[in-house]
Amino acid sequence: MIQITRLCTLVAEVTRSPSLVIERSFSLGSAMQRNTENLLPLVRNVIPPLTPKKHKGQDGRVGIVGGCREYTGAPYFAAISALKVGADLSHVFCTKDAATVIKSYSPELIVHPVLDSSNAVEEVEKWLPRLHSVVVGPGLGRDDKLLKNAKEIIEKSKARDIPIIIDADGLWLVAQQPSVIQGYQKGILTPNFMEFSRLYEAVHHEPLDSRDNQRSAMQLSAALGNLTIVLKGEEDIITDGNRVVVCKQEGSGRRCGGQGDLLSGALGALAHWAFSSSAETLKSTSPPLVAAFGACTLTRQCNRQAFHKHGRATTTSDMIQEISSAFKTLFES
Repeated sequence: MIQITRLCTLVAEVTRSPSLVIERSFSLGSAMQRNTENLLPLVRNVIPPLTPKKHKGQDGRVGIVGGCREYTGAPYFAAISALKVGADLSHVFCTKDAATVIKSYSPELIVHPVLDSSNAVEEVEKWLPRLHSVVVGPGLGRDDKLLKNAKEIIEKSKARDIPIIIDADGLWLVAQQPSVIQGYQKGILTPNFMEFSRLYEAVHHEPLDSRDNQRSAMQLSAALGNLTIVLKGEEDIITDGNRVVVCKQEGSGRRCGGQGDLLSGALGALAHWAFSSSAETLKSTSPPLVAAFGACTLTRQCNRQAFHKHGRATTTSDMIQEISSAFKTLFES
């Protein structure tokens, strides 16, 4: 009886709107599980092999736009995660008073104290030809001047066709001005539930109905021109408005600050690899879906491994130490 009711409901929905066929087909557990299983090999396919024939920079130069006096940890987490996933170079474009602090965290990062300067956009633009992806938002803050500079950097990055990952306060900017990223097919948004709610209400001008997050995520993606959205939560929902992928990789109950920065940094590297891959390698799957699934899976595996060692004391620094092992377990074993 339940199956008949579900079938009748589905037929009625298809009659009203054929576009719902795609949505509902991915809402059923078996179809979703098959889709998820098929994505992991695609992530493995886009990872560039290590070879002595390459030169420094070929496997990824990632730029992080963020970091101010109050928030220095977030851009560090994102930048160092990109490196540990396999990018060759990480640049951090931050404010002057954040630069020394971020430099002190690691000598591995290239730190540019320009984000609050009078010619910030010009200073960052000089580096864009050397970058393969840009992550906007970690530690950015909500100062009007910094948000204005971030908006212009997004515009300059779009003009160069660079993959752009937007997280944290970068999402605040998008909620205020959705047009800054709307329709950009190499744009990826990574909101948590509160950020997602804010974005949804800003775009649709109505409250979010949280009873069906997959459907809401698809609606938001479609309204923003089918850019990819990663709704982080108990299960990570990834959609480009046409397809939905749910990442159910086991993590833990520990939710320490900074996990999203690890994900956005990892996504900076994976997005470059996915967009650089051939259509044959991706097997008709969009590059941002593959990259996002890989970043979500890796972040959850790092969380799981770190929690097994540290329990309630787990921090994002502990998770970052697990990137190498988690990456090997997921993608190289």
